[in-house]
Amino acid sequence: MQRLLDIVFSGLALLVLSPLLVPIAIALRLSGEGEIFYVQQRIGRGGRFFGLYKFATMLKDSPNLGTGTVTVKHDPRVLPMGRFLRKTKLNELPQLLNIFKGDMSIIGPRPQTQRCFDAFPPRSQAEIVKVRPGLSGIGSIVFRNEEDLMHASAEPERFYDDVIMPYKGALEEWYVANQGLWTYLCCIAVTAWVVLVSGSGVAWRVFRLPEPPVELLEAGGAVGASDRGVQ
Repeated sequence: MQRLLDIVFSGLALLVLSPLLVPIAIALRLSGEGEIFYVQQRIGRGGRFFGLYKFATMLKDSPNLGTGTVTVKHDPRVLPMGRFLRKTKLNELPQLLNIFKGDMSIIGPRPQTQRCFDAFPPRSQAEIVKVRPGLSGIGSIVFRNEEDLMHASAEPERFYDDVIMPYKGALEEWYVANQGLWTYLCCIAVTAWVVLVSGSGVAWRVFRLPEPPVELLEAGGAVGASDRGVQ
């Protein structure tokens, strides 16, 4: 059922959003480095790699510059138009093609590069590859401010590896254990809500999620966790 809904939703979205996608593609061709799409190898279901589509928002050689495949706030590798596309998440829309093809689902763990996937604890890695990665998911919903968190840390890469990714792995494990049509539809609704209402803690009211670590709470990285009594 989820795969059928993925095909229907992604096909309709590509059709409805085409008046938006085409002008973005033209603008990218005429600006920056002239690239429209960026295809990056990500780890998918079964641990197999696939080419993930995004609108180009960064310098072509960005994986070999600065923090590699980890992006921080005000990253100098991001192109001017790319900042707008990343802030609004419009750069993710070409992944509708990945969903239609079957590489991804509307909802699931976000597909990671090898470097980022390796930052998950081994148990999380083993669970994550059991399902298709998603355009959105519980990890993406909770960590919508991930770049801000890393920017605020004195040691952004350590904070990413030691605090963000272990907890994000726990969230993705929760998704795999609780996947189903209800979770799928609720995650779609919650994603739409947090896009419209920035900083909303609705995910904590809808789902019973793993408790975030103290260091993450102190950094403000679990917005709305207190709504469920998490201290």
